[in-house]
Amino acid sequence: MFTDLQKLRNIGISAHIDSGKTTLTERILFYTKKIHAIHEVHDKESGATMDSMDLERERGITISSASTNVEWKKYSINIIDTPGHVDFTIEVERSLRVLDGAILVLCAIGGVQSQSLTVDRQMKRYKVPRIAFINKCDRMGADPERVVNQMKDKLGDNAVLMQIPIGLESAFEGVVDLIRMKAYYFDGSNGETVREEEIPAALMEKAKARRDVMLDAVSLFSDRLMEAYLEDRVEEDMIHEAVRAGTLALGLTPVYVGSAFKNKGVQLLLDSVLAYLPGPADVKNTALDLDRSEAPVELKPDIQAPLVMIAFKLDDTRYGQLTYVRIYQGQIRKGDEITNSRTGKSVRVGRLIRMHADEMEDITEAGAGDIVALFGVDCASGDTFTGGGVRYAMTSMFVPNPVISLSLKPKDNKSLENMAKALNRFTKEDPTFQTYVDPENNDTIIRGMGELHLDIYIERMRREYKVELETGAPQVAYRESISRSAEFDYTHKKQTGGAGQFGRVCGRMDPFHEGEFEFADEIKGGAIPLEFIPSCKKGFEACLAKGSMIGFPIVGVKVTLNDGAFHAVDSSDVAFQQAAIGAFRQAYGKCRPVILEPIMKVVVECPSEYQGTALGTINQRRGIIHSATEDKNFTVIESEVPLAEMFGYSTVLRSATQGKAEFTMEFSQYKKVPESISEELIKKYADKAKGR
Repeated sequence: MFTDLQKLRNIGISAHIDSGKTTLTERILFYTKKIHAIHEVHDKESGATMDSMDLERERGITISSASTNVEWKKYSINIIDTPGHVDFTIEVERSLRVLDGAILVLCAIGGVQSQSLTVDRQMKRYKVPRIAFINKCDRMGADPERVVNQMKDKLGDNAVLMQIPIGLESAFEGVVDLIRMKAYYFDGSNGETVREEEIPAALMEKAKARRDVMLDAVSLFSDRLMEAYLEDRVEEDMIHEAVRAGTLALGLTPVYVGSAFKNKGVQLLLDSVLAYLPGPADVKNTALDLDRSEAPVELKPDIQAPLVMIAFKLDDTRYGQLTYVRIYQGQIRKGDEITNSRTGKSVRVGRLIRMHADEMEDITEAGAGDIVALFGVDCASGDTFTGGGVRYAMTSMFVPNPVISLSLKPKDNKSLENMAKALNRFTKEDPTFQTYVDPENNDTIIRGMGELHLDIYIERMRREYKVELETGAPQVAYRESISRSAEFDYTHKKQTGGAGQFGRVCGRMDPFHEGEFEFADEIKGGAIPLEFIPSCKKGFEACLAKGSMIGFPIVGVKVTLNDGAFHAVDSSDVAFQQAAIGAFRQAYGKCRPVILEPIMKVVVECPSEYQGTALGTINQRRGIIHSATEDKNFTVIESEVPLAEMFGYSTVLRSATQGKAEFTMEFSQYKKVPESISEELIKKYADKAKGR
């Protein structure tokens, strides 16, 4: 167990797809002697160490975040390598929830790309301090200074270069450290020997100018450095102190340069992780005390305090469920009894594991600040576990709603059985992957974040569970809403001999733009007794699950209850629920309902010669183009396109640009569908209902 929390780091590596995150992690593992040979991401035979899944190795992408622990200069570092593809955004989300710091990897050619913006937004949501690494400085078109300017303009980060490259593209040799004012080269077949030299004379002027810019930005975080800078007596330790203070306060992003593939700059980046990113003791974490009306409690990273930890990722292995946990307070030993705060169930810790990608190392204990895994613990992603004496719950992670669905039909009973096992596992592991049975035709429906997301799970069912299945056409997650206000006055009356049912509700229904549903109680003078108000709310909420236009959930509705009537004998919980349901249906038609569709933010990157072609592919799909930025020979097109029009887009884009363009898409917002499409959807729904 690692007890010196000042020498422990929990970091994540996040970036846009293809920026070199996994390659960087591979080099870190090599230099920290965790592995003895470097494997490359696109090597189909071996693949990168952290890409342990066959599909990851075949496609050259990271699908599932992987965890490992390394040692560097007597510091212990827990590292999580996360996917770059937006369809697997929950993997980034859940990792950032439990990490203390992060490395944001950017491509020296592509710069700040669409997924870099998403990752940056996620880091800010969880207040994660970060350092940036501009990778691929050896590639044609590399320009780190342009990337730093993009970080300032697009991300709003106070990005400050701590190094400058010695040469660029094929002439990239090493880096100049602007704090020590020394040049560093990386010798040996894998860059394992770091050689310190004087700065080349040709670069000295540029290095001095860049150092002044760096000191100017960094001195804002330290009065001691500010005074020393003005009096020209700056010392190295003053700069380190100020950079650390600025990084921890989220006011500064130190930027490093290098090339992970060419083994340059990685060791100095590791040094900066130790120097500037926080340890568990530097980060404030709070939990909710369930015994004191969910009052916030600050957690202490102290092994003597009662145990509090969160399960942030689940993995189903051949040995049973593997639960990754981050310990915030206290310590855990093999054989201890822990309690799930959500279910109240206690469980004994059978096996305690430290993970290295898909390899395991058995350990006997772990303490505050550590990230480990447990075997045989039944729980859901985001559950809090505590030891004796406290009932705390950690706030869970943000889970985006799925936007695309697909129907599955297994070919035989064996496949049906295996599919049920697979779906049970996948929904537990990934909160953005959901499944349900359509009550109308008994089809199994899966929902996810995009085509690739569902493709991967279907492929995993075929390979890992030997499921033979057919898939239906992808379905868009439409929503229904209302476009104007209407009053309701509905009485529910039923007489069946003996006590009957009676409830009257009056009020109005309005469009609501701040969320999915709001209920307002404006009853005066006890027209409806207080105990029946929740029944009314329950009745209205029951109507939101399925709209009358195309059978999709209803959102954006505010219901205000302002009058009603009750009967001393015949009024009941059920009577007022039924009255609310009747009132909702009465008002819904008058509110001029509309159909909403998910709109995706689509970013296309292509060589400038294909700009017109790429713009054409978006225009054909009801897309709205927001910007087309040309940078040297490359164009980045930002647009919004309805999800319904995006199926099969990757094939169309590749064939139109000879395979030279790529795109990313993520959910942006819901918008009203055009009238013609709305009529078509209503007709389809009506035909389906008749044919039932």
